[in-house]
Amino acid sequence: MELSSLNKMVALLVLLLATLTTLSLAQGNRGSGGGTRVGFYSSTCPRVESIVQSAVQSAVRANPTIAPGLLRMFFHDCFVNGCDASILLQGPSTERTAGPNSLLRGFEVIDAAKTQLETTCPGVVSCADIVALAARDSVVLTGGRSWQVPLGRRDGLVSQASDTANLPAFNDSITTQISKFDNKGLNIQDLVTLVGGHTIGTAACALFSYRLYNFQNTNGPDPDINPSFLPQLRALCPNGGDRSRRVALDTGSENSFGNSFYDNLRNGRGVIESDAKLWSDRRTQRFVQGFMGQSGSRFNAEFGRAMVKMGNIEVKTGGQGEIRRVCTARN
Repeated sequence: MELSSLNKMVALLVLLLATLTTLSLAQGNRGSGGGTRVGFYSSTCPRVESIVQSAVQSAVRANPTIAPGLLRMFFHDCFVNGCDASILLQGPSTERTAGPNSLLRGFEVIDAAKTQLETTCPGVVSCADIVALAARDSVVLTGGRSWQVPLGRRDGLVSQASDTANLPAFNDSITTQISKFDNKGLNIQDLVTLVGGHTIGTAACALFSYRLYNFQNTNGPDPDINPSFLPQLRALCPNGGDRSRRVALDTGSENSFGNSFYDNLRNGRGVIESDAKLWSDRRTQRFVQGFMGQSGSRFNAEFGRAMVKMGNIEVKTGGQGEIRRVCTARN
C-alpha cells in the first residue's frame, strides 16, 4: 500500500473516532442538561417565547405578586427531580400539595400559555420549558436583565409531595444550604446569587415571626436582626397576630428586581433566617459583598448565568418523559 493511501486511511480513521466520541458525549449529557439549547423551537414553534411572554405580562400587570411566584415555581421545580414541570401535576399527594409549595402563585399563567401554544403548535412545547421561560420573563418585567434560555426539556411523569423534603427551607443553616445546593451541582456563589431572587416577593409572618420574640428559646429576638428594623417587623407581625400576613423580603423593593436585597442583608434587614445567615457566615458573606452597592449590573449578569445552570438540573430530554397536552396531568 502506498504511503499516501495509508495516510488517507489513518486520517479517515481519526475523523471517524472523533465523530463517534462527539456523539457519545452528546448522548451522555442527555438528562444532565446537555440536551437543551437556545433556539430549540426555532423551526417547530418559532413564537414560543413571545406567547409565554404575553401570558406572563398580562398576569403581572394585573397582579404583581405573580412575578415572584413564577420565579419561585421554577426554583422549586428544578430542586425536586430536576426541571421537569413535576410541580404542575395535580393530585392528592403531588409536589403541588406539599407545604413548601402550598402558597405558590402563577399556575394559571403556565396553563394559559400552554393552552395558546397547543393551538399554535400542538404537542411541541413542554410545560417544563414554559416554566423556565416564565421565570425569566418575570425577572425582566420587574426590572431585571434578560438572558437566553436553553430549551428542549421534556415533562416528568412522577410528582410526589414527599420529594419536596429536600427543598431549601426558611430556617436552614448555611451548612445545610450549601449541602442542598451542592447536591444539585450548584456552588456557594450559585447559592448566594439565586437566593437574590428574594429581591422580589414576600414571606408570611408564620415563616419568620419566631425570630422576633423568642428566638431559640432566648425570650428575645434573633441577634442577626438590626435593632432598628425589629420594631417594623413586630408591627407587621405582632406576637400571636395574623400569621398569614405577608412582608416584603427586600424592604422597599418587593416589586423591583435588583441588588438592594444584599445591602439589606448587610444592614441586618434580612427577613427570613436562612437569608440573614448569608451575611453572618464568612463562606457566603464574600459573595454578598460582591453584589452590594454599585454592583447591580454584575448581579444581574450572574443571576442569568446561575438560572441557566439551575435550569439544567437533571433535565429530561430526547426520549425521556413526555410533552404534556395539559400541564396539570400526564397524557
